[in-house]
Amino acid sequence: MDFLLNAMTYCSYIDILHNEFTKKFELYTSVMEILEAVWQYFQSHTLEFVAAFFGVVSVWYSRKNDILVYPTGIVSVLLYVYICLIHKLYADAGVNFYYFVMSVVGWVNWSKKKEEEFVFPISYCDRNEWIKGIAVFLIILISLLFFLFYFTDSTTVVGDSLVSASAATAMWWMAKRKIESWYAWILSNIVALPLFFVKELHFTVVQYIVFLYLAVWGLITWRKEFKKGYAKL
Repeated sequence: MDFLLNAMTYCSYIDILHNEFTKKFELYTSVMEILEAVWQYFQSHTLEFVAAFFGVVSVWYSRKNDILVYPTGIVSVLLYVYICLIHKLYADAGVNFYYFVMSVVGWVNWSKKKEEEFVFPISYCDRNEWIKGIAVFLIILISLLFFLFYFTDSTTVVGDSLVSASAATAMWWMAKRKIESWYAWILSNIVALPLFFVKELHFTVVQYIVFLYLAVWGLITWRKEFKKGYAKL
């Protein structure tokens, strides 16, 4: 009788061990499947990841008022020209090429010095710069709406155009170190989030969340730097 009881206890113990092992094995298998899926996704989106990484680094440098914003930004925008064309974001492809041109212009402008002082210090837009910036925004917005609606198969005409127009305006002002550029970046980043989410560009969505945070931080930082410079006068 004792033998039977011991045998039954032993069998129950074996069953418990087997169930625990099965649960852990299933958990291990699930984790491995998730890691494999993440790795496969990363491999298929490597170019997007690299572009997003350099984009974030570029905005980080711009917040610090560091000229390295431009070489790092150039890497990002050229990669995004290609990515946007693949995903039929034609306006964003065009505006990223515009970023490239303005990055070269900004790089030159930010390098200029006169008597050891920057020719383009941090400042606010005057009336003339406001008019130019708004003109850039409206011209690009209307042009893109017309072009995307009539000549492409874009499925995000309004969003794509608005993101591109506001970002182009931000780039225009940033090349001259205008504080208002950050307001335009904030607008562009907010609109871009749902746009890229719909296109399933998840690394880019994360990038734009970081962009939005850095844009707010950059606005605060530049305003403080302007006040410091103004106080020295």
